[in-house]
Amino acid sequence: MILTYIYLLIVLLIVVMLVWNLFETDSLIEKLSGAIALIMFLLRLFLIK
Repeated sequence: MILTYIYLLIVLLIVVMLVWNLFETDSLIEKLSGAIALIMFLLRLFLIK
């Protein structure tokens, strides 16, 4: 049970870093690839597989 929360905390940390990267970068390609990765990690965070 505790490992599930640790896993979700790690995924949440990655989601926060991806959102921060979306606002910091100027390249459209980097924003698109970050958005695709963000969608996958958000689905993982909400346990939709």
